[in-house]
Amino acid sequence: MMNFDEWLKEASAEVDETVCQYLPAEEGYQKTVTAAMNYSVKAGGKRLRPLLLREVYRMFGGSGQEAEPFMAAIEMIHTFSLIHDDLPCMDNDRFRRGLPTAWVAYGYDMAVLAGDGLAIYAFETAAKAFSMTEYPERAAAAIALLAQKSGVYGMIGGQTADVELTGKTLDTQQLDFIYRLKTGALLEAPAMIGAILAGAPDEQVRVVERMAACVGYAFQIQDDILDLTSTQEVLGKPVLSDEKNHKTTYVSLYGMEKARQDVEALSAEAVGLLETLPGDHANLRQLIQMLVTRQK
Repeated sequence: MMNFDEWLKEASAEVDETVCQYLPAEEGYQKTVTAAMNYSVKAGGKRLRPLLLREVYRMFGGSGQEAEPFMAAIEMIHTFSLIHDDLPCMDNDRFRRGLPTAWVAYGYDMAVLAGDGLAIYAFETAAKAFSMTEYPERAAAAIALLAQKSGVYGMIGGQTADVELTGKTLDTQQLDFIYRLKTGALLEAPAMIGAILAGAPDEQVRVVERMAACVGYAFQIQDDILDLTSTQEVLGKPVLSDEKNHKTTYVSLYGMEKARQDVEALSAEAVGLLETLPGDHANLRQLIQMLVTRQK
């Protein structure tokens, strides 16, 4: 029986293969933008969001193919957010996952279009699930949720507040809003989609949402910690970027000690919620703990 590290390596490779098979062809007059899209998706990353989707789907007994296009779609949306995050008008970062960011590699104009392209192509990809399932109403509900968690009431809403409040002193309510939407929404989405596609009842989908919200908040706090304590070589992206951009973070608001304590508390709460759900939790439990205590 393989240990968790072996399982994670194998599972991440399987998920990566699934995601990449849905990427657009690099051909025609639009091949520059599809090349930029594919470059950004293939630049690395742990494929945590599609892996979370797959494991929740399986936990609830899902066994079909309809989860696969959604796995690719959530990674496309995540990547689009990173492309735009790195732009000079946003965080102005030149490296992501150890490689030049999309705007450095392809130019500002193509990076904007690549982000736009991935945001839209994600839904074209997710729609492929309709031909793979006996439950089209589940696929429709999953697409609606993906849009809501990605848009102005989700990730983009959090990004908006983050941009407008950069350089200003945030209060706890503002920081909470940004973290829950900018980061949390794109972890809630794959977990909930996995549950929806597998036919989980509404009350259990809500438990999954609360669980993923805890993971998302802890994930962002850990990101703040690593921005101060890690190195560019380890993270694959610039460190001290929050300080450079004059951003209020959980660490600057509450201090490093409380930040570390709250990561542990949120992780414990997420695992507690997971234990109330049916199915085999072993890999998901360790995945959650790895997500919120990661060092890169």
